[in-house]
Amino acid sequence: MYRQEIKVLDCTIRDGGLMNNHQFSDELVRKVYQAANDAHIDYIELGYKADESQFSRSEFGPMKFCSEKDIEKVVDGIEKKVKISVMADIGRFDPQSVIPCGESYIDMFRVASYVKDIDKAIDLVNKLNGKGYETTINIMAVSHARERELDEALEQVEKESAANVIYLVDSFGALYSEQIAYLAKKYKELMPSKELGIHAHNNQQLAFANTIESIINNINYLDGTIYGIGRAAGNCPLELLLGFLKNPKYDIRPIIKIIGTDFLKIREEIEWGYIIPYMITGTLDVHPRAGMALMKTENKNGYLEFYEKVVNEANV
Repeated sequence: MYRQEIKVLDCTIRDGGLMNNHQFSDELVRKVYQAANDAHIDYIELGYKADESQFSRSEFGPMKFCSEKDIEKVVDGIEKKVKISVMADIGRFDPQSVIPCGESYIDMFRVASYVKDIDKAIDLVNKLNGKGYETTINIMAVSHARERELDEALEQVEKESAANVIYLVDSFGALYSEQIAYLAKKYKELMPSKELGIHAHNNQQLAFANTIESIINNINYLDGTIYGIGRAAGNCPLELLLGFLKNPKYDIRPIIKIIGTDFLKIREEIEWGYIIPYMITGTLDVHPRAGMALMKTENKNGYLEFYEKVVNEANV
């Protein structure tokens, strides 16, 4: 059986773009958009809404900015069946510059926020929601949040935020299924009017399992990426998720096809997935940036030395 309330969001281009400054070719972005359309995915997150006064187009690709012209190049000539999402980081773009939803290709804004910045996130989503967009708050690094502060943030979101969906984000790939279940119950208890979402990272090869656990605990918005692409250890593989859901509205074939035609080649150029340095950072619940830095050095296979270094830094 399947739940009709479940929505699948493909963040392949947005999360995968963190690996290469969003320097994917226009052709590939169009192919991914076409595949999401053909697979009847509910949402596709094409990238970020970043201010060009803060980031340079000479360094970052178009999906870092997601202007209307950038998105038009992606969708032009393709029948739109999938809703388009972009991610907004607090302070990295001017919400006043956003046109009304009815005039935009964008359907949803997802606002990424740490617990300490929840006031700013609420203010931003309320402004965007007021312009007609669907909105989410993605609470990052929840494995590092102090429980009392998290509770207060969730209660504030319930009372003050117009966000449609609140995401549980395992930023460091550190959570286990029982922790996902505990947090899902907490989120639902403290935010009974909100839909919930899950964004899982694969440091310990648990992104798919943790997404399943979230479904069991009535989380309905599910993130995935084609072939699990994403920063460092990557994310829940979209193809596994579609296979699990058994919902006849989704067609896994376009996703399997594009893995064979494009993503195997990309995997040779960009390394992501279950790799020991990312396993170490996930196990120790620390940001994967240390593992990413190691992977760029000649000593990238010095796993034990890296483990000891991370342990020592975590205990300082």
